[in-house]
Amino acid sequence: MTKTFNLTRREDGIAVLTMDVPGETMNTLRAEFGPEIRDVLNEIKSDSQIKGLVLVSGKKDSFVAGADISMLDACRTAKDAKTVSSEGHVVFNELEGLNIPVVAAIHGVCLGGGLELALACHQRVCSDSKKTLMGLPEVQLGLLPGGGGTQRLPRLVGVAKSLDLMLTGKQVRPKQALKMGLVDDMVPESILLETAVAMALKGKKSAKKQKPLMERVLEGTSVGRNIIFDQASKQVAKKTQGNYPAPAKIIHCVRQGMAKGITKGLAVEAQSFSELVVSSESAALRSLFFATTEMKKETGAGDVQPKDIKKAMVLGGGLMGGGIASVTSSKAKIPVRVKDINQKGLSNALSYAYKLLDKGVKRRHMTPAVRDNVMALMTTSTDFTGVKNTDIVVEAVFEDLALKHQMVKDIERECSESTIFASNTSSLPISQIAEAATRPENVIGLHYFSPVEKMPLVEVIAHAKTSPETIATTVAFARKQGKTPIVVQDGAGFYVNRILALYMNEAAALLLEGQSVEHLDKALVKFGFPVGPMTLLDEVGIDVGAKISPILEAELGERFKAPAAFDALMADDRKGRKNQKGFYLYNKGKKKKKQVDESVYQVLGLTPGANGSMDELAQRCVVQMLNEAVRCLEEKIIACPRDGDIGAIFGIGFPPFLGGPFRYIDTLGAGKLVSILNDYKAQFGDRFEPCQMLVDMAENKSRFFEQ
Repeated sequence: MTKTFNLTRREDGIAVLTMDVPGETMNTLRAEFGPEIRDVLNEIKSDSQIKGLVLVSGKKDSFVAGADISMLDACRTAKDAKTVSSEGHVVFNELEGLNIPVVAAIHGVCLGGGLELALACHQRVCSDSKKTLMGLPEVQLGLLPGGGGTQRLPRLVGVAKSLDLMLTGKQVRPKQALKMGLVDDMVPESILLETAVAMALKGKKSAKKQKPLMERVLEGTSVGRNIIFDQASKQVAKKTQGNYPAPAKIIHCVRQGMAKGITKGLAVEAQSFSELVVSSESAALRSLFFATTEMKKETGAGDVQPKDIKKAMVLGGGLMGGGIASVTSSKAKIPVRVKDINQKGLSNALSYAYKLLDKGVKRRHMTPAVRDNVMALMTTSTDFTGVKNTDIVVEAVFEDLALKHQMVKDIERECSESTIFASNTSSLPISQIAEAATRPENVIGLHYFSPVEKMPLVEVIAHAKTSPETIATTVAFARKQGKTPIVVQDGAGFYVNRILALYMNEAAALLLEGQSVEHLDKALVKFGFPVGPMTLLDEVGIDVGAKISPILEAELGERFKAPAAFDALMADDRKGRKNQKGFYLYNKGKKKKKQVDESVYQVLGLTPGANGSMDELAQRCVVQMLNEAVRCLEEKIIACPRDGDIGAIFGIGFPPFLGGPFRYIDTLGAGKLVSILNDYKAQFGDRFEPCQMLVDMAENKSRFFEQ
């Protein structure tokens, strides 16, 4: 059997332990490695010639990417999970307890269990490579660091900094790691091993940096630490709304360990870790992790392989066009030409991209030279010069069918026969746009969400004549831009806007029944959405909602009819944030808390105050979204429940801890959902009619996912 851990002895008395998991591109920690690493540690202990130990990775650009997540899915009970954590503690304690200097030489990703392994060493040195990243991202999977991270990290970098890392799951670069004391040195990769060896030969810890006075006062006393813990707990409660148990447990583990010592702390960590592994929230977040990993391997068109994209073009220099051009040059590193009818649009697109990159310079994530090189990939034009060999054109002009038809004709005339025409429409069916094409197989939808640089999802929309190669190439292009693409079939509203529309309409109906704007928003934030529906409508644009609704109603029927609220709001020129006039006030004052624009109630002819149960309000909005998501699956708009879950979470912020609409329906039970819908149908009418697929599932007691 090929070994994962290989020990080599150097003439200077330093032993180098190389971790290299056979057959994998990255190292991950697994429970079955326990016996092998214990054998190696016993071998080191019994050899008096070994004066020091250096840990390195045998992989090209990664140290250890973390623990193997599928190992946790194999845990059937909390007891199984506790065993995994406790056995990890035994091994790491043994490593830490070696009476020779132990140094971790870190290059590449060092995350989760990988960083916990490095923390159990006496010293750490990392490469200055941009590929080197350190962090404890377990919270993003609904977990906490279960290999001693909640105990060793606070002792190394302080309570406040360690909580910041563990509660956000953020990753730090080499310079930040050195500054915070996470590593003792940072050197070029070429001398990483030799530096680690020199540190092991020296054998003593580097001098501790003097911390600022305020930090010493807060961290150095139990009263001070309690202030930090209490503040962190308040922030966590506000941010999670009690929906995610992991952050509170992280704070508890650190608090216990700092108050009662590391042995007690590790015991609390193992117990808390085991409870989280079997929680529904972590199961949902892990399912998301596996789903997105699985999707990265798919082309979206079966076995068909994508063509290489060497040059792209964006039509329209507005907010969307500028964002699309920006991720094409900065993330995909593909040259992109922006075309607009006037110079103003072009300069807007350029300044938009420049501002985003310049943030990276200000935060010292990139040099001005790197920024300028990326900007050089973006060129502009008011005509079609130099676009003949463009591989893909993304159209981001106004939602006007005649204009989009003109764009299709222009591109077919000016570009090559194989150029893909991708439309970033949010409402017009792609088949209608393709009617103007002589090569409809090259026409596809590519629906981004605003703001483009932040929103992870993109919908790739195929119409009946789109070729598999066009689909595969567009999916690969979106992935290069850093997006998670889902392939959906053509139809009004596609998937995301379609399920969102009914949710928003129901929120508007509740508003007209006398619920206050603030109360409605709070109810849905408490349910788990990042923002409430009224805030979202202000952000997206009330005018956009008003424009999309009639299209959806015409194509999909009466249930999409928007409440009369839209007409009244539009008549009062309320568009939301874009014209500083919507449901909320947008004065430039210093007030942090957003305030409702009370005059909106007069516009709607309402007197708010019928504040109903938050659970009930959330339920009425959410069941509309769930029912429509199943209808999209029934109509084959989405290929599978997994894609529907990813689309809702990444596109509109459906609560990740519920796993997406389809996993949530499995949790509720189809029978229960049908019963809720029928109750509402009796009260409010046919818009709550459960779709046939749901009714069938309720009868058969079937599920979308295996248990």
